[in-house]
Amino acid sequence: MDNNVASNGNGGGGDRFRRIPRHSLAHLKLDPLLDDNLEQWPHLTELVQCYRSDWIKDDNKYGHYESISPVSFQNQIFEGPDTDIETEMRLASARQIKAEDATDDDMPSSSGRQFTNSNFTKHFGQSPLPAYEPAFDWGNERSMIFGQRIPETPTTHYGSGLKISVKVLSLSFQAGLVEPFYGTICVYNRERREKLSEDFYFSVLPSEMQDAKVPLEPCGIFYLDAPSASICLLIQLEKPATEEGGVTPSVYSRKEPVHLTERERQKLQVWSRVMPYRESFAWAIVPLFDNSIAAASGGSASPSSPLAPSMSGSSSHEGVFEPIAKVTSDGKLGYSSGSSVIVEISNLNKVKESYTEESLQDPKRKVHKPVKGVLKLEIEKHQTLLAEVENVSEVGSVTNDSLDPGDPNADTMFPKSPGNGLDGPQSSNSKWIAIDGKGVSGNGSNTQGNLDFCADDFQAFDFRTTMRNEPFLQLFHCLYVYPLTVNLSRKRNLFIRVELRKDDADARRQPLEAMHPRERGSSLQKCAHTEVAVGARVACYHDEIKVSLPAVWTPLHHLLFTFFHVDLQTKLEAPKPVVIGYASLPLSTHAQLRSEISLPIMRELVPHYLLDSGKERLDYLEDGKNIFKLRLRLCSSLYPINERIRDFFLEYDRHTLRTSPPWGSELLEAINSLKNVDSTALLQFLHPILNMLLHLIGNGGETLQVAAFRAMVNILTRVQQESVDDAERNRSLVNYVDYAFDDFGGRQPPVYPGLSTVWGSLARSKAKGYRVGPVYDDVLAMAWFFLELIVKSMALEQTRLFHHSLPLDEDVPPMQLKDGVFRCIIQLYDCLLTEVHERCKKGLSLAKRLNSSLAFFCYDLLSIIEPRQNFELVSLYLDKFSGVCQSALHDCKLIFLQIICDHDLFVEMPGRDPSDRNYLSSVLIQELFLTWDHDDLSQRAKAARILVVLLCKHEFDARYQKPEDKLYIAQLYFPLIGQILDEMPVFYNLNATEKREVLIVILQIVRNLDDASVVKAWQQSIARTRLFFKLMEECLVLFEHRKPADGMLIGSSSRNPVGDGPTSPKYSDKLSPAINNYLSEASRQEVRPQGTPENGYLWQRVNSQLSSPSQPYSLREALAQAQSSRIGASAQALRESLHPILRQKLELWEENLSAAVSLQVLEISEKFSLMAASHSIATDYAKLDCLSSIIMSFFSRNQPLAFWKAFLPVFNHVFDLHGAKLMARENDRFLKQVAFHLLRLAVFRNDNIRKRAVIGLQILVRSSFYFMQTARLRVMLTITLSELMSDMQVTQMKSDGTLEESGEARRLRKSLEEMADEVKSSGLLKECGLPENALLVTPENFEENRWSWSEVKSLSGSLLLALDASLEHALLATVMSMDRYAAAESFYKLAIAFAPVPDLHIMWLLHLCDAHQEMQSWAEAAQCAVAVAGVVMQALVARKDGVWSKDHVTALRKICPMVSSEITSEASAAEVEGYGASKLTVDSAVKYLQLANKLFSQAELYHFCASILELVIPVYKSRRAYGQLAKCHTLLTNIYESILEQESNPIPFTDATYYRVGFYGERFGKLDRKEYVYREPRDVRLGDIMEKLSHIYESRMDGNHTLHIIPDSRQVKAEELQPGVCYLQITAVDPVMEDEDLGSRRERIFSLSAGTVRARVFDRFLFDTPFTKNGKTQGGLEDQWKRRTVLQTEGSFPALVNRLFVIKSESLEFSPVENAIGMIETRTAALRNELEEPRSSEGDQLPRLQSLQRILQGSVAVQVNSGVLSVCTAFLSGEPATRLRSQELQQLIAALLEFMAVCKRAIRVHFRLIGEEDQDFHTQLVNGFQSLTAELSHYIPAILSEL
Repeated sequence: MDNNVASNGNGGGGDRFRRIPRHSLAHLKLDPLLDDNLEQWPHLTELVQCYRSDWIKDDNKYGHYESISPVSFQNQIFEGPDTDIETEMRLASARQIKAEDATDDDMPSSSGRQFTNSNFTKHFGQSPLPAYEPAFDWGNERSMIFGQRIPETPTTHYGSGLKISVKVLSLSFQAGLVEPFYGTICVYNRERREKLSEDFYFSVLPSEMQDAKVPLEPCGIFYLDAPSASICLLIQLEKPATEEGGVTPSVYSRKEPVHLTERERQKLQVWSRVMPYRESFAWAIVPLFDNSIAAASGGSASPSSPLAPSMSGSSSHEGVFEPIAKVTSDGKLGYSSGSSVIVEISNLNKVKESYTEESLQDPKRKVHKPVKGVLKLEIEKHQTLLAEVENVSEVGSVTNDSLDPGDPNADTMFPKSPGNGLDGPQSSNSKWIAIDGKGVSGNGSNTQGNLDFCADDFQAFDFRTTMRNEPFLQLFHCLYVYPLTVNLSRKRNLFIRVELRKDDADARRQPLEAMHPRERGSSLQKCAHTEVAVGARVACYHDEIKVSLPAVWTPLHHLLFTFFHVDLQTKLEAPKPVVIGYASLPLSTHAQLRSEISLPIMRELVPHYLLDSGKERLDYLEDGKNIFKLRLRLCSSLYPINERIRDFFLEYDRHTLRTSPPWGSELLEAINSLKNVDSTALLQFLHPILNMLLHLIGNGGETLQVAAFRAMVNILTRVQQESVDDAERNRSLVNYVDYAFDDFGGRQPPVYPGLSTVWGSLARSKAKGYRVGPVYDDVLAMAWFFLELIVKSMALEQTRLFHHSLPLDEDVPPMQLKDGVFRCIIQLYDCLLTEVHERCKKGLSLAKRLNSSLAFFCYDLLSIIEPRQNFELVSLYLDKFSGVCQSALHDCKLIFLQIICDHDLFVEMPGRDPSDRNYLSSVLIQELFLTWDHDDLSQRAKAARILVVLLCKHEFDARYQKPEDKLYIAQLYFPLIGQILDEMPVFYNLNATEKREVLIVILQIVRNLDDASVVKAWQQSIARTRLFFKLMEECLVLFEHRKPADGMLIGSSSRNPVGDGPTSPKYSDKLSPAINNYLSEASRQEVRPQGTPENGYLWQRVNSQLSSPSQPYSLREALAQAQSSRIGASAQALRESLHPILRQKLELWEENLSAAVSLQVLEISEKFSLMAASHSIATDYAKLDCLSSIIMSFFSRNQPLAFWKAFLPVFNHVFDLHGAKLMARENDRFLKQVAFHLLRLAVFRNDNIRKRAVIGLQILVRSSFYFMQTARLRVMLTITLSELMSDMQVTQMKSDGTLEESGEARRLRKSLEEMADEVKSSGLLKECGLPENALLVTPENFEENRWSWSEVKSLSGSLLLALDASLEHALLATVMSMDRYAAAESFYKLAIAFAPVPDLHIMWLLHLCDAHQEMQSWAEAAQCAVAVAGVVMQALVARKDGVWSKDHVTALRKICPMVSSEITSEASAAEVEGYGASKLTVDSAVKYLQLANKLFSQAELYHFCASILELVIPVYKSRRAYGQLAKCHTLLTNIYESILEQESNPIPFTDATYYRVGFYGERFGKLDRKEYVYREPRDVRLGDIMEKLSHIYESRMDGNHTLHIIPDSRQVKAEELQPGVCYLQITAVDPVMEDEDLGSRRERIFSLSAGTVRARVFDRFLFDTPFTKNGKTQGGLEDQWKRRTVLQTEGSFPALVNRLFVIKSESLEFSPVENAIGMIETRTAALRNELEEPRSSEGDQLPRLQSLQRILQGSVAVQVNSGVLSVCTAFLSGEPATRLRSQELQQLIAALLEFMAVCKRAIRVHFRLIGEEDQDFHTQLVNGFQSLTAELSHYIPAILSEL
């Protein structure tokens, strides 16, 4: 079988299995002693085979998943009306590029992969799934499944924990280094005083002795379980034994002289060359970990401890014991932080005499002088990867289910490791250790056991291997010999030689080559020496001698010790050792002993010295006392210390070699006695024992099979129960199945038939009710193990069957199981199912575990056996558990499906029905649907989760990225959508989280479907299509992105899913539930997920004070937990507690999810729109409600910029295709919403969005040209504009407290202008991705193009009008209460601007009416009421509804000219949902007419009241409401009486006073240089209005402006006024009658009775201003000119407002003479008027008399005759008379004469009327008249004759 790994989809390939070579300590070369003939020892063959053969791992067993590179997300921009994040980001990134520090996260990146394949549609956006599950961790999701199998890494020979390499760098002494030094280092436990590893030897030579070609000093590698304070390195130094009388070792510790003298140096050099034996010199203990380190957490080590913080693995960013990031392919911890420390050891303790290790630690022992020297070591900590062997994945790179798809650089974290490292340990000299502790391994994560060490490194054997409860996996077979002491009676220089001999026949025979040499690289030697114990009576030793053992021992194998004395003096030649005696130790009796052994020493060797019989012949030293003490340590994985295991091996051999009698009863006994083996021994030899039992099950007789099976069950149960880990699948057993078991390498028939037969028959007996004993329950508990064995055995057979015949790249075809075997398996399966079913009802956990095991069994078989056969199994299961069942059973069923569906591809598993292409997916869909309808809430959540994880698995697996794969997968799940549409209540019953899960799945499925499939969802019925779009709307609702401020509380879901335990805190309710776990993990580690520099400095920089090494958890997490524990704590608070980087990620994911969902729904909607156009689907074609409702949903949610960009072309397209339907009356509500949202978007600050809104509006207008009256669209837009105005902030406060137009209003104005801008249009269209002629396209069925820019302009104009009016109104907010005039005007403008919409028009008119009533302007208020009634009446007349006709409207218009005719045409168009003619009824008209009547009578304008009542009467007549008629007529009577009363009053009635006001000055704003006529109540005098206006406008002045009032009424030239001053000019004016002759020079008297009858409607006013032309301010009559100014106002009074703008101002000038004539004529007319006026009754003379007296007194009384006389003196005397034209002279004289004549007549009438009391007055009048006549006769002689 090849080494490469399955890369094909269903993983059944010939390369499904991967070989994993064993790295044994012996580097796979067996000791020569073992290569004896193993054939005769089958159990040895089995053992050796077991340790040597490669492991075989099924690469697909734990599922296969090749993650695609993570999708990169861009920041989605969600704009609000006032934000323009897009531009800010653009500017920021421009700055950033300048600064050159753009990080990967922020760089814009291309969005998800798009297919290059042109047949597939390009999607609008990324798939929503990656954003929903951004940290999809397949391994993690799988591990959540109940009973999930967790892959174990193979336990290597050194277990887990730490690996420490020690390298000797140098040794230096103050005295100097002249002689060679030798040393050993081992790991030692100080407390238990025990060696933990064998010795690592090193030597340090002085420079002159060094060989030029000496290689580097090797490293020693030691393995530790866990850091603990008592573990240290024991270093022992030796030097050549000291010469007697020579230089003693004390030179190295003396104070003076410091250096060696030249003579001492020479002596030492010479001696060290001749002296081969060594003595102990010094020792040191280096603690590896400081006391402060608790075994698990590790704090920082003290400076004295070499594994300082960076090594002891406890600094803040890498805890040894807490896996931080699951990185490698099987989710194991992969560490490569090579951090080395250089340790200088100066506390070397010098020793005086030889010692044993025990005595060294003796507290009584005195401490010797320290040696003045330093030993320099480099100590380095490596993480022994749990995955050392495992991680060499296919290509040799470490696969990486990246935890963090958001990081584009996640995959660069792992550089490729060299080679695929499967061919034994590579001796690549990759030394990647950097001294500064920051080194990163050159090969990602020491993928291989020995990859990172030189081949010649020494791996110290870890003695605990032999004591651990773990199976032996390596071949080791050696004996460590420790000579301890020799007690002699006299002092000797003693050393010992050790040899291993085969027999004792001949002492001269060469011993076996079995001793391990001290120098690395040399071969095994025949003997080994200890050091010399110099001059000691009790010689002590601390040497360790390592002996390789033969595979099989005879009783004659023994160790031989020879004792030598050596003389330490130089004579003529080098000193020769002398033999003192011997000691021997037979292996078979003593090898397993751990305690001390004492032996006597023989003087010499005789043949057969081992035999007891020979003992007498021997001569012993020291009277045969046992004076030699030693200790042995046997380390062997071949020779079990346990006797029962040895028996079993022996009987197994005999059975196999057929040497025992055939019935095998001894074997049975041996098998049965295995039950009693102690657990450590059992575990250590677990693999070989299991192999042998399986061998027996595979091909023993039935009895043996059953016995072996039972023994096996027993062993497994014990291993499971007694193991340390409480995992459900014991680690050792998993390792056995996954790696070690290889079905005997194909050397004999496969195991599975035998195994399933034995087990099956046991199960059947149970089913038949026989008693099978307790073993049966154990079998069930261990079922997983047997099932996995069966599967592996089958798979190996399948692979071996087809291995040679297969073409290279083809998958192995599935294997058809033989009928008998298959039947057996089905029966077994059936029995097990029954067990599950029954125990489940009792609620036993065993049932759930067994259920998972069965599921995995089917899962595994999917890729091995014929799908048909597998279908039998699966359908058997589903039949047994069919339909809705108990909660516990249903849970089992879900788990079963979850496990089986996790298979790589749903292997096509046909169902019973031939058309059923995929039985599994259809079953899955039905079951999940059932679950959602189930009562158990936790199961609902689980079912939803299952589906999402499945789709993620398909979507993110690199193998299924081809569009056709995606389509296939989508079609598999498509029926789910149908199922949901059929039973929507089930969907609505889910809580929000579950709904999101389901919706994401639906979107994902639809995304990958082709059009032909999607259509199916829409073809069945209109209601169903509607439901489909309901689901789409749910998507938009549930995934809408709200800014965190929108209050994201937990508990936003209607029901929190019931978790099985404390749920993780909820950071986000949009993203998948898995994210919460991911975030709480990430925040617990306080580590920035991958992609940070090695030491995570980024994190610390942000948050140094929070993560101190002593706190295992971060404050952040503590915070988060505290918050999540308060029920209902907000997700917001949790988010705040996240690290900024994580929070940013979370927001990025949420934004992208929201964007992706919107774009996906948009894409679906566009497809729908296209299909609807071809009528190929079932929907309501009249209304197209699906489309309209989804478009409304889009608009009403917060959408990202990317969405708006994609949306516009779709919007355009939809209106192209369906304009007629969407613009129809039925869709008014839709259109109104669309209009509203388009206007809303037109306010946005982001230009991209604003421009798109403008185009959107143009698209609407374009459609309206063809499909509805533009007037209706105008009404709609006006309505929506008014709604928007109430939402929008139109003004903003300036710093000085006044208001100004807000940016929003400005932008809206800009948008409305752009809408009608013909020039910019094509550019805009192009920018928004539409064709330039988009607006000019004519729809089908239309001949001519109806687009007209002029109409668009008028529409835009009317909207701008409304905008301006609203804006002006808003700007007045601050002065509204003071400046009532402006307030009323703004209401009036609003009413006009919104005139197209009667409702709004009326609303503003009523506001205006109220405002007037507050000001007591009754006439104006009445006019408003009339206007409202007018609107209603016109609508009614237009509808021919009601009792009025056009004549009535005309009558109304006479009262209120504002009742215009153009509004009527649009009243009908204004029928828009919520607005329209329904409110316009006769009753409402009458109501407003009555209001007007009331107000007019308050204003005393009774003639108007009369006309109004005339309009009300017809209504009551038509209704025959006689009571009302009676009331009306009573009212009329009162009105006419009031009119009479007004007219008969001698003081003429005025209803109001009028003033002209001119404004000059820039602070007046729009009023500057304008004139208005104000209508004020009749009691307001000039002074009052001056005070009122100056009060209003003074408040508007700022510091730089003052307000002046111009006192006269002359014409003002604005240019000549002072710049900093504002002027008001206020003049009283008189209203002008309709037929008045303004050219007459008479002075006007307003009491002329002609005006009183007519309606008092005025639009012209005049005032006279006297002036002189000679520049004098005041002159005589002859210089006094008069200017008469006539003002024409815009509209007439009484109007809707209190002031009207003067549109025309004309003036006439009268010369002094005309003035004088006018004055006289005026008086004449007044008198004549008084004389001619008819009186009603003769008795009523009094009033007439009074007025006559008044006038006469002013005309003829002497004292006032200056009037007439002064005219004469001015014009008729002297010089002026000559200046007058004769015509003027004539006129003047005629006027005077007429005046006098009328006076005369008046005096006569006066005489008739007076009584007694007035006689005197009359006399005065007569005298006055006479004297006046006399005076005048001077100037006009003719007067006398006239009178």
